[in-house]
Amino acid sequence: MDETKSTKLLTKRVIVGVDQTIVQHKGSLNRQEDDYIALEVPVALVYNGISHVVMMASPKNLELFAVGFSLSEGIIESSNEIRSIEIVESCNGGIEVQIELSSRRFMGLKERRRNMTGRTGCGICGTEQLEEIFRPITPLPFTQTFSLSNLDKALEQMTTVQEIGELTGCTHAAVWLSPEGEMQGGCEDVGRHVALDKLLGMKAQEKWNEGAVLVSSRASYEMVQKAAMCGAEILFAVSAATSLAVEVANKYNVTLVGFCRRGRATVFTHPQRLTN
Repeated sequence: MDETKSTKLLTKRVIVGVDQTIVQHKGSLNRQEDDYIALEVPVALVYNGISHVVMMASPKNLELFAVGFSLSEGIIESSNEIRSIEIVESCNGGIEVQIELSSRRFMGLKERRRNMTGRTGCGICGTEQLEEIFRPITPLPFTQTFSLSNLDKALEQMTTVQEIGELTGCTHAAVWLSPEGEMQGGCEDVGRHVALDKLLGMKAQEKWNEGAVLVSSRASYEMVQKAAMCGAEILFAVSAATSLAVEVANKYNVTLVGFCRRGRATVFTHPQRLTN
């Protein structure tokens, strides 16, 4: 077989975060068709000139990502503590999100980074490392309710935020639901954690408090923790939940629901917020 016939040739015409791709074999080795693949690029979050983390993400809604990540990671307590956000193209196709924090918050971030740098020893056994995993989050109050009869409607609406996913089948979605099950807004990304961070940034921007989060993925402990950090009392996941996710949800009073499908769902924690 001629190896060139089994090679995918890419063109660099970007369409809303998607690369158009020429696929040389799709059903037939001698047939060419246009197709799309989702962009995945390195995104560096830079706080007051210091690079903090690099994430692989879809290059859209990056301002929301900056706000949501900063909130869900405990770097800030309010979006008002961000002075400015600038998106800058970087080397090797990457992007820098340059975030200017208030002086007080930046000093706190520097102290946190200094403490983490000074740690040594086993990451499993070290008490300090485990304390970093389980953040000191105040358990959430029980102010929200949601009727499971509205979940089917919410699941149908979720796909409307996945413009890239519709073309590529390659993205996760995270959406905010009203107590009546209406989608208030949502975000997509090739990474499920990034999609959630973008949504949490949107939640802060829109000042949504009443309602619940729905994600198209499984629920890991990080996702439960991010939801709790941003005051989301109810988290619905289309797929499974891990054992640590359930433990964290119990600890922080998050109602965690997995395997959300038409006509069914599995409630893991705090079912008192849910009605039929």
